[in-house]
Amino acid sequence: MTAKERIFNFIKKYKHAWVFLYALIYMPWFMYLEKHITVHSEYHVIHSALDNKIPFVEYFIVPYLLWFVFIAVVFLYFFFTDVNGFYKLAKLSFIGMTIFLVVSTLFPNGVALRPIVFPRDNIFTEMVKMLYMADTPTNVFPSLHVFNSLAACIAIYESRGLRKHKLLSMSAFILAGLIILATMFLKQHSVIDVMGAFLMAYTLYQFVYAAERKKAPNVSEQRV
Repeated sequence: MTAKERIFNFIKKYKHAWVFLYALIYMPWFMYLEKHITVHSEYHVIHSALDNKIPFVEYFIVPYLLWFVFIAVVFLYFFFTDVNGFYKLAKLSFIGMTIFLVVSTLFPNGVALRPIVFPRDNIFTEMVKMLYMADTPTNVFPSLHVFNSLAACIAIYESRGLRKHKLLSMSAFILAGLIILATMFLKQHSVIDVMGAFLMAYTLYQFVYAAERKKAPNVSEQRV
């Protein structure tokens, strides 16, 4: 088999990669929001009384940053092993991310929760400082860290293949739980942002997964 044939077969086998073109929509839109909705512009401050009761805990920077690896690994797993599961995960995630963009555009929002003085000085605190420098406290509702973590958990839970690996699935759920807590303990998000993400995930789940199960409860997963 020639190199040209191998490339052709690879493209044919993984033709569902076109879904990742969504990044060409999401990234420019998100970067526009990050540039124009800042601490120096007008936006709605999202705050809950519960936010004041949640302490700042810098150690949560570890699961917070692991979010990037977690989401990438879950997407790649389904991309290479389960086409149908991949499409549903992408559909759930990208619809939610688009809703986030629309909400942030029409309802500019942000939080004012970050500590001015850190209670401790250690390597984790330094990592948080770097996070704060790289990430604005705006465009926070609903929390995508929370929503995408929930989307990944839903995909894992709905996967027949992963259902057999209970330890792996449980580990993913625990990591997702720590990521969700991290958004609040690092003062990146308000409890309201988290609740909004849960509500959005639950609502979209009904359309992407639950509705399909009602139509075809015994349809087997399509494998690559």
